[in-house]
Amino acid sequence: MIQVTGTGIRRWADRRTFLLSAGLGAALAAPAIARAQGRFPTRPVRVICAYGVGGTADVVSRILCNWMSQNTGQQFVVENRGGAAGTIAANAVVNAPADGYTLLYDATAHSVNPSLFGARLPYNTERQLMPVFLSMVAPNTINVHRDFGARTVPELIAIAKASPGGLDAGSTGVGSAQHISLELFNKMADVRINHVTYRDTPAVRNDMLARRIALHLSNVPGSVPVLQIPEARVLCHAGVVPVEVLPGVEAIATTLPGYETYEWNGIFAPAGTSSEIIQYLNTTFNRAIQAPAVAELLRTLGAVTRANTPDECASFRQAQMALHGSIVRDANIRIE
Repeated sequence: MIQVTGTGIRRWADRRTFLLSAGLGAALAAPAIARAQGRFPTRPVRVICAYGVGGTADVVSRILCNWMSQNTGQQFVVENRGGAAGTIAANAVVNAPADGYTLLYDATAHSVNPSLFGARLPYNTERQLMPVFLSMVAPNTINVHRDFGARTVPELIAIAKASPGGLDAGSTGVGSAQHISLELFNKMADVRINHVTYRDTPAVRNDMLARRIALHLSNVPGSVPVLQIPEARVLCHAGVVPVEVLPGVEAIATTLPGYETYEWNGIFAPAGTSSEIIQYLNTTFNRAIQAPAVAELLRTLGAVTRANTPDECASFRQAQMALHGSIVRDANIRIE
């Protein structure tokens, strides 16, 4: 039986909880930043983003790293290194010096890959990538062309049932948060919608707009720009409460009770990185999400944030690995 809600995911996705806890996390971490300053960073920090330009991870990583560059005295440079469900970027960080100057900016596939790749994964996620900071959580979404035949989730299910395998849905990779979301939808709605993989978010969106595929699998931050495209619309989201930046967009759970999937982003460091550097980075990223300009940018994207510690990030990752492992096994998702 698929467990559709990972431990703590709803708490993380509740904006009220994020805001209530934000001040406490910063206050507790403040002494650590004072101890680390003057010793790290003394040169630019490379942040390897596991996904291409234009996607949610790229956008959010650049918002955070721009603030870090302006407030730490050193540049935090985002380097996009997409491909292979994020494993290319992760492997590069695993093999980098454990000195804090090479970090991984990853997303939900980070917690899917251990079960998706199994023994073929060239690193051990939990042992070789240290959690630093959970940067955002957002519900997944489905975007469609304005002329697509369904305007509601029941209508989408009816179309899919009338033509099994007749609809194509695009995402940025096998095992991505959006692929996982689709397979869960297929199971709970008892339909078969095909998954099509693309190199990046713009490519998926372009094919949806050209009507070469029916569904663009995305998430809230990736769907906010769709509101400005006359030829497209956001059909539904995978959260359990209304989404402020997607007014009037229905939750899939209204039709399929218990359906709930999220995109999340996090920052990781190579194993062996000192606890002092990890704490400095965690404290400073916590400060970044609370900066008014950053908080407003993330709010307008629908990216939900809250203060968190490395241990909380680790616990969250562990729960997500268990959740996504069950979906991968149940849906028999394979990577060739």
